[in-house]
Amino acid sequence: MNERPDIASHELRPSPVPPDATGFRVEVTNNAGSQIIVAAGPVTLASKPHLPVTDIPAAELGAVQLAWVDQALDGSSVSTASETVALLGSESGVLAVIAGPAGFGKRTAAIRALWEHSRLMEADGAKPLTLREITPDWEDPQSPDASALPFEADTGYLIDVAAEMASWPQPSAVAQQLLSHAERLEKIGSFLVVVASEHGWPEGVSGALDRVLVRAKSRPSASQIARKHLEFVYHKGERVRSLRSSAFDGGLDGVASHLLTGDSRPGDAARLAALLADSDGSPDGLRTAVSTFQEWKHEVQQVFRKTEGSPDDRALLVAGVFLNGSDVLSVQDGARELLREPRESDVRTILTGPDLTTRLESVDAKVTGRTVSFDHRPGYVHAVLVHLWHQRADIHPHLLTWLDTITAPKRPGAARLAAISNLLVDLAVAENDISIIERIHCWIDSGHDSPEHRDLIARVLSKAAEADPLGAAVRARLLDWAREKNSVAVATVVALVCRGDFAAHYPRQALVRLRHVLDRAETDSAVLAAQEALRDIAGRDGQLPRVWNTVVKWVTEHGHLAGHRAFLSLLDPSVDPHVLQVLLSAAEQQREIRTALVTGWNAALSDPRVVTECQDLLASWARARKSGQVPGDLVKEILEEVVARHLYSTPVSALIFGEPGVVNDEAVVELRKELRLFSALSDVPGFEPSER
Repeated sequence: MNERPDIASHELRPSPVPPDATGFRVEVTNNAGSQIIVAAGPVTLASKPHLPVTDIPAAELGAVQLAWVDQALDGSSVSTASETVALLGSESGVLAVIAGPAGFGKRTAAIRALWEHSRLMEADGAKPLTLREITPDWEDPQSPDASALPFEADTGYLIDVAAEMASWPQPSAVAQQLLSHAERLEKIGSFLVVVASEHGWPEGVSGALDRVLVRAKSRPSASQIARKHLEFVYHKGERVRSLRSSAFDGGLDGVASHLLTGDSRPGDAARLAALLADSDGSPDGLRTAVSTFQEWKHEVQQVFRKTEGSPDDRALLVAGVFLNGSDVLSVQDGARELLREPRESDVRTILTGPDLTTRLESVDAKVTGRTVSFDHRPGYVHAVLVHLWHQRADIHPHLLTWLDTITAPKRPGAARLAAISNLLVDLAVAENDISIIERIHCWIDSGHDSPEHRDLIARVLSKAAEADPLGAAVRARLLDWAREKNSVAVATVVALVCRGDFAAHYPRQALVRLRHVLDRAETDSAVLAAQEALRDIAGRDGQLPRVWNTVVKWVTEHGHLAGHRAFLSLLDPSVDPHVLQVLLSAAEQQREIRTALVTGWNAALSDPRVVTECQDLLASWARARKSGQVPGDLVKEILEEVVARHLYSTPVSALIFGEPGVVNDEAVVELRKELRLFSALSDVPGFEPSER
């Protein structure tokens, strides 16, 4: 590999963080006895929130700098990155699209190109680029809106849309939008590299679309990648001997030489290097690394052959896989439950046959004291599950039903929910099989109706929704399931997914799915879970502006039930006053926020389906006002604008006139008296306000 001297001589250093462009400064004086509310980012209705961005991981930047390979197995040049660098350095090279088959190192080439182009700019005296990755969190993944793309100055952006391009009905329209966005980036010294699928980019539509295309025509040598990672990333140069094709001492040399071929992907090479580097370097350690890389196929086939006539031992193996790290009796009980057999009561049978520890060790488990573990074989539990899933398809529904049983409260699997969900996710991702996700979807209604059951499935779906390349299909399924109206359990699981890690990386798509759940006719457990998820997203750093803009749009542009529920839930101080505090603080500074609050109240009060929620929120505002959690005068002014238009609606009538037989608390009575409308009505003959 020939490096440019001026590039290779630079040491890797973190990308520079741009100074705060807002110039935000807070000075607080005379604040005794006051609450100070600082919002994480401005709350505004002026602009559309951009797609989320994250820094490109330092580990990936280090790899493309220190262990770059641009040669194929046959010694020919792999020019994907260099062609992209040349394109970015051309007169109009702001946008580059790298297209090609999966497994050709497109992402790594994109990162290398951005990094190298930034260093060339720096060598010419320009400011280096901050390298960021855009999450394709489109509101509608089938119709991406390029106006949602971020455009900070002096930034090199990467976005990977390879997995979702096949769902674009009009790829040329999306491509034209990207060209237009590139014109905006050019004005601020920024760049964008798009990772595309092999045939997804419509270069034949125009010369402009063809000029930004770089085709990945070959993959870099996997063996060279593994060697360079061992030597320059992990600083374990002596382990390179394990990749040589000739062996000298039979212990260290050549043990992994057969694993990488011309068809091996760069990611496979990087994974093998990491496993070899992580081993202790002994012959046994290296052999374990090799078996882990091969996913223990030989060992798993051997143990299944050995237990062909013993369903008891196979059940013990399956129980041990899912209850890895549990005590031996829990594993034995789990095996019995999988077979749906009671505890043995016949003494002769109990005393017959091998001991439990011997049986566990025969399926490659390790028993230390009373604990059963497969940790001495990294990846072995996953390999067993894959084999079982492939070779024993009839067990699928029985296996999922059994998982419900062992993960119930106070059962041995309850403490292993995260590990069990990870196993199921790894299975779906490794197989890249949406049918596994579909089977898990069926399991939602067919399994136990318990929080543990729903939490387990939500964990699986949340992780699968972010995994490449399966994630795009899982996110599409979540949207379909959110629209379903006939299953409370399915809608509840979707809401749970939307308050997990999925919402952290795909907040826009999480909100779209929550909108459909919130639009259910009845206020069931799914709606309550969706309201909780909405508040959870709004409470995260930097997300309130996005959530507020979205909810206001739902209320003002669509006027559907979901918008009214979302508005009322978001502004409820009885759960957590922070969101209301931030919005009221913003309303004191921005008239449009105050107007949106009034508009939202007017819309909700006009919807008879949320009468109870409106009445409860009015009372909650009164209590928050009395306790000093929110500015009393502003709350009174907003409500005065609202109640005048809805005097005879049930919630406002209850606030102003009271209700027969209902004793209101002091906060509600106090607000009732202070509203100007109350004072005006007190002069009307026959008006008798409630003092309760």
